[in-house]
Amino acid sequence: MREPDPGALPGRHQDTIVAIASAPGRGAVGIVRASGRDLSALILAVCGRPLAPRRATLLPFLGEGGETLDRGLALHFPAPHSYTGEDVLELQAHGGPVLLQLLLARCLQAQPGLRLAAPGEFTERAFLNDKLDLAQAEAVADLIDASTEAAARSAARSLAGAFSAEIGRLSERTVRLRMLVEATLDFPEEEIDFLEQAGARAQLAGLVQTLDEALARARQGALLREGLQVVIAGQPNVGKSSLLNALAGAELAIVTPIPGTTRDRVAQTIQIEGVPLHVVDTAGLRAPGEAADEVERIGIGRSWQAIAQADVVLFLHDLARRGEPAYDAAEAVVAAALPAGVPVLEVFNKADIAVMAGSPQAEGAVLLSARTGQGLEGLRQALLRLAGWQAAPEGLFIARTRHVQALQRARAHLLQAQAQAAAGDRALELLAEELRLAHGALGEITGEFSNEDLLGEIFSRFCIGK
Repeated sequence: MREPDPGALPGRHQDTIVAIASAPGRGAVGIVRASGRDLSALILAVCGRPLAPRRATLLPFLGEGGETLDRGLALHFPAPHSYTGEDVLELQAHGGPVLLQLLLARCLQAQPGLRLAAPGEFTERAFLNDKLDLAQAEAVADLIDASTEAAARSAARSLAGAFSAEIGRLSERTVRLRMLVEATLDFPEEEIDFLEQAGARAQLAGLVQTLDEALARARQGALLREGLQVVIAGQPNVGKSSLLNALAGAELAIVTPIPGTTRDRVAQTIQIEGVPLHVVDTAGLRAPGEAADEVERIGIGRSWQAIAQADVVLFLHDLARRGEPAYDAAEAVVAAALPAGVPVLEVFNKADIAVMAGSPQAEGAVLLSARTGQGLEGLRQALLRLAGWQAAPEGLFIARTRHVQALQRARAHLLQAQAQAAAGDRALELLAEELRLAHGALGEITGEFSNEDLLGEIFSRFCIGK
């Protein structure tokens, strides 16, 4: 790992920064963190004396007039052996919001040029100073934001470098192939069938297979991180709110026999085998012009908005009312209006008081009773199948949509490279270019190739103090 070079960083990254690094609100301990090129003046002003490196020291934190603001632990991590690669000072005080604000203000007053840190700026500096690659930096935020145990464990593996190591191995194999191709282009007088001699075609096929395996795991990791947006839709009084309550295991939505009880969206995040599902109960859908009042019309409009943004729509049917002409006609109207691009899972409710009759059951449909819980496990497994989830392999890493997209681009370039390799030595230049583009796509994941706009987008989503 290279030594950090502060002089090579953009202007704002040469500032000394400070922020409250613990969660908002009261707590037993609160942390104020500072990072910069030289914190000796700040340490002397607030702690009253130099600190032994990487050793917690109990002492008073001093105000401008030398008065004691609090007693706590101070830790100094000299550069480059710190989280950011710069000098880092952590003040661990009692966790009162007012006290932490006093400490923050004292730090800003004590060292000229000190400024408040932007969201994610400590981790951004760790990336810029080669302490973390970009995938690891993103895993910091993913670990904090993890909504399930499986997501937290996977984010921890990514932070430890498991994902980056896999991308690194793919990059190394791609570079070796590039070197072979470039060497052949540099010595065209050698009458050697490069592709045969180097076994390039076999290497390329093996590389595509390995990338496919990484892509499959990345898709699983992205699902763990982002979850699935599931919208329960259907006519009034078919049991949508009852189904939400059954899935959540709690009385979240009001359930009555009165049609149109739900007027607005009710959302709850649940987990199935560690996969977060963001389930939304919506107002009952009616044919145009049949809403009872303006409030219900607004609720129905929001239902259609939620449906358009869903990853999966649970189209809930009432088995007890099937065969009623008015009900069946309204079902047809709702079914025809569902967006074509959104996967729809047909769910037939009230199996405890009715049986499937009439038209054949739709392929893959689920038969259940939201009241008794019959069939709920089948619905959970159907949702996982729709999401593309497989039993989580040991060592699964967290991933983001941008990682999946970068791997897909790399795969597309490698497939093009295979097509050029099939053409033999006549297409070596095109083969070299496709390998270069594949290598570039892989480098985007770890930040080997990145731009300021991407970095700004990523780190702006972090919490302040991290």
